[in-house]
Amino acid sequence: MTLDQYILTHIDAEPEYLAQLDRETHLKLLHPRMVSGHLQGRMLKMFVQMINPENVLEVGTFSGYSALCIAEGLLKKNARLHTIEINDEMEDFIRRIIEKSTFKERITVYIDDATKIIPTFEDDFFDLAFIDADKRLYWEHYELLLPKLRKGGFILADNTLWSGKVIEKTANNDYQTKGILTFNEKLAKDERVEKVILPIRDGLTLIRKK
Repeated sequence: MTLDQYILTHIDAEPEYLAQLDRETHLKLLHPRMVSGHLQGRMLKMFVQMINPENVLEVGTFSGYSALCIAEGLLKKNARLHTIEINDEMEDFIRRIIEKSTFKERITVYIDDATKIIPTFEDDFFDLAFIDADKRLYWEHYELLLPKLRKGGFILADNTLWSGKVIEKTANNDYQTKGILTFNEKLAKDERVEKVILPIRDGLTLIRKK
């Protein structure tokens, strides 16, 4: 038994509908490793329950797995998740998954560029945000999002260890890794927030707005 297997057998079980979605993601979609999966999904739900937000933003929906985990953790009666996916080829897949879930009334899906959608929200609107989109645009998304986040609100940024590439020599044409490096380096110096990198899965940075 590997350590990862040990962890998964000693946390809450993955709900069957999410296990089915994970299988469908791996069967039908390109880059299935982008799906959040069992461990991160249960962690997202737990973080949402701990923070108890009213408005949540997700940048990067992909197959909808993380969106369903976030929605599952929403406790307030009027709490909502706003999730943005730029790839319009994913729209039918995402809307079908969301529509058949028990959380569909809590989720609003935007198929568009996050840099266009985020500015349309009022300042201090969100209590929590999850960034898991184009790594080249992490800092741009973060800067657009921060004014929309209330004081004391949280941002979760995924893939911030990027398979360990953050400590390796970066190829000139590896723009995804360069994006993560830029984000990590700028965030480390950003005194508007508190931050900690959690070495979970591919790295998850927990950020709190002061």
